[in-house]
Amino acid sequence: MAKLMIGETQVPKRAARVDHGATPIAVDLVALYGDGDDGLPAVKELDLKVHEGEILGLAGVSGNGQVELLEILAGQRPLADGRIFVQGKPFTPKRAEMDLMKVFSLPEEPLKNATAPRMSVAENLAFRSFDKAPLAKARWFLSGTEIRAKAESLIERYNIRTRSPETPMEALSGGNVQRAVLAREISGDVAVLVVANPCFGLDFASVADIRGQLLALRNKGTAILLISEDLDEILELSDRIAVMSEGHITYLAPAAEADRTAIGHAMAGH
Repeated sequence: MAKLMIGETQVPKRAARVDHGATPIAVDLVALYGDGDDGLPAVKELDLKVHEGEILGLAGVSGNGQVELLEILAGQRPLADGRIFVQGKPFTPKRAEMDLMKVFSLPEEPLKNATAPRMSVAENLAFRSFDKAPLAKARWFLSGTEIRAKAESLIERYNIRTRSPETPMEALSGGNVQRAVLAREISGDVAVLVVANPCFGLDFASVADIRGQLLALRNKGTAILLISEDLDEILELSDRIAVMSEGHITYLAPAAEADRTAIGHAMAGH
């Protein structure tokens, strides 16, 4: 049925998983605390490490602090307490440090949380580098020609289906919004990537494409924190699996040793 719906040739072949062996810690989260929108603690004394060339899958039932954790790491929510280290150095989630340390993110519902929907695809693709050459001169004068050229390159490279670079982002399908935001975040050097529910609600081809890109990044040495409510996605992509319940980590195991029953109990808070 899937082949009849989307065609076999549209599903990209995924690269084999590279065995990196033991690798250094890329991200170290130490005793993190963060409040939710209601002012109550949502992330509580959370400790977690992600290694280079590893996908750490973070499972959990919605509403257990996963969204708040991603927003803290993406600089969209203040950190109440604790410390974040990237490649052994203290890290504050601000644009300048994220750019310097090559930390990028793909939040859930990216049209709402990671784009300016009424702005063009080209403008959205330029958000990370609009103030740098060649897109900008002296950080003030933007080059429309260079912005369009970069957009055309990313549209072709990441198979973003849009009428033109000037099309408003909100006119794209869900899968193409995901592709566009992911293209913006991973088109350069990426040391750390934090993603949340990257394939939720997408078609088969988009799911295969995005999962393949995540695995390719992992194979290149990127540390990936994959936050997902889809346990099958976690089991398929992860090197290690953690469970977050009531704001803290309640389970952690290598994917090869992970037990679905134990994961389910931990997700339920047992």
